[in-house]
Amino acid sequence: MAGASMETDLAKASLRDVANAHQPAEWGRWLLWAFMLAVAAEFAWIVARNPNFGWPIVGQWFTEASIMRGLGVTLGLTVVAMALGTALGLALAVARMSQDRLFGTLSGLFIWFFRGTPLLVQLIFWYNLSTLFPEIVLKVPFGPVLATWNTNDLITPMTAAIAGLSLNEAAYMAEVIRGGLLSVDKGQVEATDAFGMTRARALRRVIIPQAMRSIVPPTGNQLISMIKATSLVSVIAMADLLYSAQNIYNRTFEVIPMLMVAVIWYLIITTVLNVVQGFIERYYARGERGTGNADHAPVRVEEPA
Repeated sequence: MAGASMETDLAKASLRDVANAHQPAEWGRWLLWAFMLAVAAEFAWIVARNPNFGWPIVGQWFTEASIMRGLGVTLGLTVVAMALGTALGLALAVARMSQDRLFGTLSGLFIWFFRGTPLLVQLIFWYNLSTLFPEIVLKVPFGPVLATWNTNDLITPMTAAIAGLSLNEAAYMAEVIRGGLLSVDKGQVEATDAFGMTRARALRRVIIPQAMRSIVPPTGNQLISMIKATSLVSVIAMADLLYSAQNIYNRTFEVIPMLMVAVIWYLIITTVLNVVQGFIERYYARGERGTGNADHAPVRVEEPA
C-alpha cells in the first residue's frame, strides 16, 4: 500500500511539473533578429538618403516608353526561349533515357556542348554565323541543293538571341526533366508496360504528372535565370531592358539611376515569378499534404482503348 501511495504521489508531482512547464525564452534568437532588422533598416535608410542613386531620375525614367519597349522584349524573349527550350529539353531527356544508343549519344553530345560553353559566347557565335557560312543551304547529303538563304537575312539580332537562349536552355532543361522522370517510382513504369500502354501515352498520362513535383522547383529557377540571362543579348544590339537603359545613360551620363531602373524591373519580374512558382509547387504537392481523400488517391492507369 505504501508503495502504491508513493507511486501515486510521484505521478501527481510529475503532472504538476508538466502543467507548470513552459518553453524557455530564446533571448539569443530575439537579439539576433533585432540586430539583423537594425542592420537592414540602417542600410535601407542609407540607400534612400544617398543622392548618388538619383531616385528622382529613377522615377522619371521608370515607365519611359523605350524602357517599357525593352521590358516587353525581355519578357517576350523569356517566354519564347523558355517554351522552345522546355520542349526541346523534354525531347532530349527522353532521348537520353532511351535504350537506343544513337539517340542517347546525340542527346548527350548536345547537352555536353551547350552546357559546356558560355551563353555569351554562344550568342556572339550565332550573331556572327555569316562569317562561317555566308549562305545556309538545304540539300540532300552529297546530292542536289534544294534551297539556299542568305545568312544575314536569317540571322538577325532577334533570331540570334532566340537561337542562343533556346538551345542553351534546352541543355539545362533536359537534365532537369531527366532528373524528374528518374524520380518516378519504377513500379509506375512497370504498371504502364503491363497495361500495354505506349511510351508516349505512359509519359503523358502517368509519368510526367508524377515527375512534375520534382521538375517544377528547378524549372522555376531556370525561368528566373532566363529572365536575367536575357540581359546578355545587349551585346548583340538586341533592344532588351538593359540595352534600353544603356542607350539612355549613354546620352544622359546618368549611369547609376538607369541601372537602378533595370534592377528594380528585374526584381519585380522575379518576385512575381517566385509567387507563381509557389502556387504551382503547392498544386503539384497537394498529394503529399494529406488534406483529403482526393490527395491520397492513387494514380489510376487506364487500359488503352
